[in-house]
Amino acid sequence: MLISLTVLFSLLALVFCLPAGSSPRPLVLWHGLAGDSYASSGMLEFASMIEDMHPSIFVHSVYLDEDLDKDQRAGFYGNVDEQIAFAAVQLAAIPELQDGFDAIGFSQGGQFLRAYVERYNSPPVRNLITFGAQHFGISDIPACRSYDVLCQIARRTAKASVYSEWAQHNLVQAQYYRDPTHYEQYCAANYFLTSINNEIPESRNDTYKENFASLENLVLVLFTEDETVIPKESSWFEDKQTSLSATAIEKKIVHMHEQPLYIEDWIGLRSLDEGGKVNLTTCTGKHMHIADCWEDIVREFVGAPL
Repeated sequence: MLISLTVLFSLLALVFCLPAGSSPRPLVLWHGLAGDSYASSGMLEFASMIEDMHPSIFVHSVYLDEDLDKDQRAGFYGNVDEQIAFAAVQLAAIPELQDGFDAIGFSQGGQFLRAYVERYNSPPVRNLITFGAQHFGISDIPACRSYDVLCQIARRTAKASVYSEWAQHNLVQAQYYRDPTHYEQYCAANYFLTSINNEIPESRNDTYKENFASLENLVLVLFTEDETVIPKESSWFEDKQTSLSATAIEKKIVHMHEQPLYIEDWIGLRSLDEGGKVNLTTCTGKHMHIADCWEDIVREFVGAPL
């Protein structure tokens, strides 16, 4: 028996839980560092697994240079504000994304996608998922793999002069370095993270708040044994504050709901949370050891019908 294309497509739509005539919402990925690039074997494999889960989905991986080596280098060296502006032009030029898309950011790619949402968001992000992102910065420069010379050079340089003018414009990790014990120095020197977190009262941008609060869902994934993001709670907009007691130095986690950024709703995080749109979840293991913990997250928050 011959089956018409219309009937066949309708049957397939039922199988994949999509209405007839619909396709999955497209997805944008932004890789992290640790020697990664937009078309590394790991990124290609992850995109392929998502395509298996959501057949016919369009997936785009953000690049800062089409040359893989230069794209990898851009994860360590460059001006983050300029990189995000470049990515915004790139995304705006892709026809498949024009009605909106979901986005997944790995490590620093997570806060870079958040910066895109706050500053540009055209085309708009619907669901934003960040794995091990440094939303509240880092209080130490991430350690490098023993063989990653590029990372080691960048780390030594950043630690030597993290708040210098040059580092704040040219070393990527320095641009989200945020040590609560030197908060005034951070506010005076930092350009990128203070901006997307709306931390400087006289320069707060209401558009950032409006754009971020427009997300349908924000999924923040923390790695339970993360030793790269310091503190690991930064992935949940949390930090550690150090205090001196009578007997010892104590470090206390300041939870998201206790942060002035949340309480005063500087970026729309509280608005999202009170609307039931913030999802705090964990992956068991070290930084970016995703294993299979991504599957339920991607199944729920990626691939909705357009």
